[in-house]
Amino acid sequence: MSQVTRILSAIEQGDPHAAEQLLPLVYDELRKLASQKLAHEQPGLTLQATALVHEAYLRLTGKDRERLWASRRHFFAAAAEAMRRILVEQARRRHAAKRGGQRQRVELSESDLATAMPDEELLALNDALEQFVTVDPAAAKLVYLRFFAGLNMSEAAQALGMSVRSAHDLWSYARSWLRRQMNAD
Repeated sequence: MSQVTRILSAIEQGDPHAAEQLLPLVYDELRKLASQKLAHEQPGLTLQATALVHEAYLRLTGKDRERLWASRRHFFAAAAEAMRRILVEQARRRHAAKRGGQRQRVELSESDLATAMPDEELLALNDALEQFVTVDPAAAKLVYLRFFAGLNMSEAAQALGMSVRSAHDLWSYARSWLRRQMNAD
């Protein structure tokens, strides 16, 4: 059992000092994760990687949160989800109707993973993902890990406990489903 897993277990059992021990151990990895995601955002974004890490960490370890992490992998999956939600919330605030934000659906391709994504596309992707979670939670989790956490296929497959080949098949299906959903008006 890794030190991170032991600390996560202590947090789950209510140890008030365990959260203080966790941040130094996972900070560099969370910062790297945040930097990867923010590298794909449009220039001029006011949110920095450090702020994204801190906000995600607070959401994960805050007083009112139920903490049930089974492992280090589970914790980082939860961190990726928290970062996704923070970025989506920020995009929604920037493009609220009172600020003139008008969403347009666009096609999602694998090459979008390495390019900046306009807020409108991020919001359309999030809307489609929210529907997709109800259709196929495992495929939606794969999209979260690939797109928002920046994991490659091998890392995402390992995080989901599946073979790389199965992950590729699931990724193809997820991309098709999301593309259809985002192109629908």
